[in-house]
Amino acid sequence: MATWFFSGVVMLFVGYPKLTPAEHFAHLPALATNDCCIGPGKAIEAAGPMPSAVRLTTVAGQPRYILDYSSNVRVAIDARSGLRIDKVDKEAALASAAQFAQLPSDYRGTVQEDAWTRSRGLDRDRPLHVVQLEEPEARLLYISGQTGAVVRDANHTERVWNWVGSWLHWLYPFRDSPWWAQIVIYLSLTATLMALLGQVVGIMRWRFSKPYRSGSRSPYQSFSSRWHHIGGLLFGTLAIAWIFSGLMSMRPWGIFDSPNRLDVSSYRAPNFDSETDADPITETVARFQASGFEPVELHWQFIGGTRYRVAYDRAGESRILPESMEAQVIKQLPSITLERAARTIRPQDVLEVQWLDTYDFYYFSRSEQSMYGAYRKRLPMLRVRFQDPAATWLHLDPYTGAVIEQLDRRQRTERWLFNLLHSWDWLPLLERPWLREGLIVLFSLGGLLISLTGIVLAWRRLRPRRKSVITNAETARAATVDQGQQ
Repeated sequence: MATWFFSGVVMLFVGYPKLTPAEHFAHLPALATNDCCIGPGKAIEAAGPMPSAVRLTTVAGQPRYILDYSSNVRVAIDARSGLRIDKVDKEAALASAAQFAQLPSDYRGTVQEDAWTRSRGLDRDRPLHVVQLEEPEARLLYISGQTGAVVRDANHTERVWNWVGSWLHWLYPFRDSPWWAQIVIYLSLTATLMALLGQVVGIMRWRFSKPYRSGSRSPYQSFSSRWHHIGGLLFGTLAIAWIFSGLMSMRPWGIFDSPNRLDVSSYRAPNFDSETDADPITETVARFQASGFEPVELHWQFIGGTRYRVAYDRAGESRILPESMEAQVIKQLPSITLERAARTIRPQDVLEVQWLDTYDFYYFSRSEQSMYGAYRKRLPMLRVRFQDPAATWLHLDPYTGAVIEQLDRRQRTERWLFNLLHSWDWLPLLERPWLREGLIVLFSLGGLLISLTGIVLAWRRLRPRRKSVITNAETARAATVDQGQQ
């Protein structure tokens, strides 16, 4: 628990390495308009039918389609030749790194998984090529073995601090064990119960009405005993809440699993096929440019059966162009378009629709170093409430038409038991990061005080016992020797 409180403070300021959307888009060149490209329909023919997502980007200086499939497979297609990328070798990885950073680099080989690539979100990109940049921060770039794109970066500062941050906090030394999740769950459960027991004993031993003979309301006189008692009374309740909510973060025993998850396939309607978008890519890019927008990546998105093209620039801003010659480039989809598409999910429901212009408890943005730093939470946002058995909410992004997240009754409960109790994701504190961080550090120091003094007490308790056992054993041995001599 001492290492857990310490590592939690580290994680507050240095998060686990990730490639954020801002970093991804910032390192992409403008989409090529000369000698480019085959349409997405041709790319689908080459990759395979029914992808769940299609995008056109630039990899290693060349235009490339990247297609995702529901089977956790990711496929890359050369956008000029229409050929499938079957192998990403050392030269391709170095070219991708050069596009990302324009710096000299050193190829470090391939890995399936290492200390900085534990995320399951990288599974469809494995194996990963590792390239180190020649710069003061000695960044490591991880490059997809399936597409050649950079999918993660980890600089020297992140790597050093995460050894005493996330690696300790999440017990990553056990991550390769099939029992890792159970180890974390049952250690957290044990710590919760022990902290509760300690709190009960601490309250029972505190004299509320009449001090002890020493004049203190605590019966303990030694430094470690006294401050373990007082620290437990001051910080114990919050420590219990933290440990318990850490247990909830593991979603133990499937308590937050949703047996009746809402099927949103009719909203997304991913009918990607060889007929997808017959317009020439150069013409589509030119239409975005004519509106004053310079695309670096192009996505195809279905909303209620209608296809849209969503472009992103290097700042991560987006624009939408419907698949119609008469359509104009727009910044957001109208609310009525999103509502009409949402109604196809459960036509029998009377939907409750809320347009959010400010963050609230169930929709908020977190800093880049947090575990949610890779998720973009823009405003405004459309919240749609359904009348299904799980009382599901959908959060819809008007900038792309995508489903940002799906929250049912159990997941909203998880927001209270994990996000609020553990990360203090409460809007008044999120709006005042200096106050939130200061309080978390203060109370973490309180938890560290309880843990360290507990270690001292345990050590003192165990040492005399060990000496006593040794003394008794030596006495018995001497008696045996005496009897033999007699």
